[in-house]
Amino acid sequence: MTLTLFPIRLLLAVTMMLLAWPFTFFATLGSSEREPEQPPAMWRKVVDILLKAIMRTMWFAGGFHWVVVKGQQASPPEAAILTLAPHSSYFDAIAVTLTMSSIVMKAESRDIPIWGTLIKYIRPVFVSRSDQDSRRKTVEQIRRRAQSNGKWPQMMIFPEGTCTNRTCLITFKPGAFIPGVPVQPVVLRYPNKLDTITWTWQGPGALKILWLTLCQFHNRVEIEFLPVYSPSEEEKKDPALYASNVRRVMAEALGISVTDYTFEDCQLALAEGQLRLPADTCLLEFARLVRALGLKPETLEKDLDKYSESARMQRGGRMGLPEFAEYLGVPVSDTLEDMFSLFDEGGDGKMDPREYVVALSVVCRPSQTLDTIQLAFKMYGSHDGYIHEGTLSSILKTALGVTELSVTSLFQAIDQEGTGRITFADFCRFAEAFPHFAEEYLYPKQTHPDTCAQTPPAPTPNGFCADFSPENSDIGRKPFRKKLD
Repeated sequence: MTLTLFPIRLLLAVTMMLLAWPFTFFATLGSSEREPEQPPAMWRKVVDILLKAIMRTMWFAGGFHWVVVKGQQASPPEAAILTLAPHSSYFDAIAVTLTMSSIVMKAESRDIPIWGTLIKYIRPVFVSRSDQDSRRKTVEQIRRRAQSNGKWPQMMIFPEGTCTNRTCLITFKPGAFIPGVPVQPVVLRYPNKLDTITWTWQGPGALKILWLTLCQFHNRVEIEFLPVYSPSEEEKKDPALYASNVRRVMAEALGISVTDYTFEDCQLALAEGQLRLPADTCLLEFARLVRALGLKPETLEKDLDKYSESARMQRGGRMGLPEFAEYLGVPVSDTLEDMFSLFDEGGDGKMDPREYVVALSVVCRPSQTLDTIQLAFKMYGSHDGYIHEGTLSSILKTALGVTELSVTSLFQAIDQEGTGRITFADFCRFAEAFPHFAEEYLYPKQTHPDTCAQTPPAPTPNGFCADFSPENSDIGRKPFRKKLD
């Protein structure tokens, strides 16, 4: 197929894109930010029909001979936003070309030759990574278009925000649900015997996926338009609740489960640091609570030194919930109480702020193990920089998000002179000599999960974290207030 079918299909696909380019080039002259004229001009309708035909021919040439469409697409006044899931590949663009809906995409995409012109025709919302205010502007544009009463084209949004392997639906991002208007859920299926479609951060890359798919004689795809989902008043006020309920409807239609993990959680769980997180870690729950408080890990990293210095000045002193709220600069809330309970090991309403800083350092920079350990040594170490075995145990338990951890063998291996105390320099030298020390000394019998799409084992009760599993949704559950003992 590589020597016969693949080059023919690739040539035909490129030819179709080149054929579509002149139509989109002349149709996109002028500002794409202007509100489309209503009703659309006749030439625009003709270009729409021609482009849909050209794009359908391109997909046919690529092996997608039959695109099975179930249900009925709603009109823009009925549903201004189409939410599509699961998002697993760039081949999901089949649904975009079928509906000619606007999408949200990186601003850099419009500069790609030919492809950028094709994309601009559907009037996308561009997101700029270099503009710190881009996220707010994007939400405003989505809201403006969604509330235009059908004057703008429908928007197709992939609420998962990343590609997954279609075994479950991860947490939906709230962007599509903030406007509070009715949405039409759209589900995608690729019922092929061999999966050459899935494109995630693990597995074949983009070019290999293209090669394998074009080598398949026939590729099947199903697009199902579900009934329009109209939000309740409560859902309009709570985009997270709205997103969760729509996700549940789509998961039921697909016959798959949901998981409260996000893409950021998977990045944390799969980080290539020397301290890989075990399957029963509580740091995924900690990261979720950090985001729920509005404290974004990507912006908190620069404040780690400030937090660590403040914690060091406490000299091991413990603080209650009001002091912890003041320390973080946030009001007391149920979410903050949930986070506080992660560190209130004794159940006496007190916690050590140094543990929060260590956990935050891991979440902000999961692959930089030594930076986190160095920060911990500065907070926990004596005036001459030494720590003892018990202190090392506290640091590593917090860094791994577990309650039980034996560090005796690791400490003795580092403390070769048997002084009963070590410095960060000692730890650093040992880590450089034995880069896989965690697997050997801390959890030699535990294997790291291959993928975060699998449901982790049932959490075991412990004194550091509450019972958190992907099956437990935030919506409708009573927040936990105490750790399991």
